[in-house]
Amino acid sequence: MKITNVRVEVFGWHVERWRVGAGMRFGGPRNLGVVTVETDEGISGNAFLGGPDYHARVLIDMVKPRLIGRNPQDIGAVWAGMWRQTRAVATSVIGAVDICLWDINGKLAGQPIHRLLGTCKESVPVYSSTAYWETVEEYQQEALRFQEAGWTAHKIHPHSDPKADIAICRAVREAVGDDMKLMLDSMWAYDYEDSVRVGRAIEDLGYYWYEDPLAEEDIYSYVKLNEKLDIPIMATEFAPGRYYGMTQWITRYATDILRGDVAVTGGITPLVRLCHLAEGFKMKCEIHHGGNSLNNVANLHVTMAVPNCEFYEYFPCTGANVYGLVEDIDMTGGVVHAPTEPGLGYEIDWDRLRSDHQGTVE
Repeated sequence: MKITNVRVEVFGWHVERWRVGAGMRFGGPRNLGVVTVETDEGISGNAFLGGPDYHARVLIDMVKPRLIGRNPQDIGAVWAGMWRQTRAVATSVIGAVDICLWDINGKLAGQPIHRLLGTCKESVPVYSSTAYWETVEEYQQEALRFQEAGWTAHKIHPHSDPKADIAICRAVREAVGDDMKLMLDSMWAYDYEDSVRVGRAIEDLGYYWYEDPLAEEDIYSYVKLNEKLDIPIMATEFAPGRYYGMTQWITRYATDILRGDVAVTGGITPLVRLCHLAEGFKMKCEIHHGGNSLNNVANLHVTMAVPNCEFYEYFPCTGANVYGLVEDIDMTGGVVHAPTEPGLGYEIDWDRLRSDHQGTVE
């Protein structure tokens, strides 16, 4: 079997504008890329690619020449070759190609990808993960809505102001009581002193983890923070080096939980390795959302194939990233289940996408 073609089809993706703390804004008119890797045996693999206006050209010009004629079952070798291009090629591009190859191999084997990786579980709980809300009351109402629907965990992205963030966290805890697991994701907003103050406050409130309080290049302050607090700290979402940069975070006790996803880490291949690395130290590796529906499906396969990922993240829990599949991941009752169909196992809604087709890059 050989790879015969790689192309990116670009489609309009229009969602309402939304934001999270630290000034990050999303939505509005933008485009979504669908990457297709074709083979000489008629089996193709697909992945979604964000930011195709730039990334599609890079994929075709720099990555595609390394793929044509390769055996798509040589996933490890292909991924290693792509990783050597990371100074010029985004990890999301590498990840999209890697997902396509796993999709091909799952279809070839007639099995969902998590079976090829080594299935560990059939379901996991979901945590609802907020966007930015103007008022404390809106944060409370959202948490209560999910709690009433049977969800057991909820994560807050607050305002990036320490006093306001503590107030939001306290109000949400008061609203949902002690039965719901709550997490805080501060999105790299604080300096060291404020990270201690917020951490101690949510520690007293019984929060389940404290995510990204500091800039991820500031490993020195993470080490100090972890020495000060008892609440589990989760970092490394965008840590330099991705998988290859994790060793120092573990050995220096800078974080309690590792973090990654198929877009930021660079595909299913390194994400599984990251989870196994954490497992070797009896650590959890919680998988971050993938930024679009098909990336989240790929994340779900890895989640089911490793023993040390406890949750599936639904971010934002307004549903702004749910787009482009005939049926998206079912999260009824705050639980997701392992895919059962070959490959990624979810059907792309080509009719909907092609109603706003922007062009093809190949």
